[in-house]
Amino acid sequence: MGQILNLGGGAILLVAASQFPEYSQQYVQRLGGAVDELRLVAGDFDKSAQRVGLTRQQALESMTGNAFQKARQDDMIRTFTRLDRLEADLVALNDAGPFNRLANVARLSDQGIAARAWQDFRPAVPLTIDGFLFAMGGFFAGFGLFRGLGAVFSRRRRPIAKVNA
Repeated sequence: MGQILNLGGGAILLVAASQFPEYSQQYVQRLGGAVDELRLVAGDFDKSAQRVGLTRQQALESMTGNAFQKARQDDMIRTFTRLDRLEADLVALNDAGPFNRLANVARLSDQGIAARAWQDFRPAVPLTIDGFLFAMGGFFAGFGLFRGLGAVFSRRRRPIAKVNA
């Protein structure tokens, strides 16, 4: 029974891990689109600032006086901060293969992009070497995980032998 559970755990992680290369590729494609759109917003803001002789920072600092301007200032600061973060993520991930993306998995963390990528993602049978390697890694990780859990739980169920002295 234990071997069946181990194999089942390996099979579950085999399937899950084999999907990472395709999901991460779709995430990076969406990341590029998000960066393009945020660059347009930032560019429009910068052009407006330049038309009145201000730098971006000066324009942001001038957005005071009422609650709406302060709220818009906060929105733009968040937009510029997100753009900087996503541009750095795109540089790190754009030309990276699946194994480098796995090493940089923290860069796949923008909630909006991840949710939309996952929403449109459709699992598929991986027919690439990368997909096969991820599948095998997932299988061995799942097999080992279930085997280790089985060993831990089987030790807890065994009665402790009493020693007669």
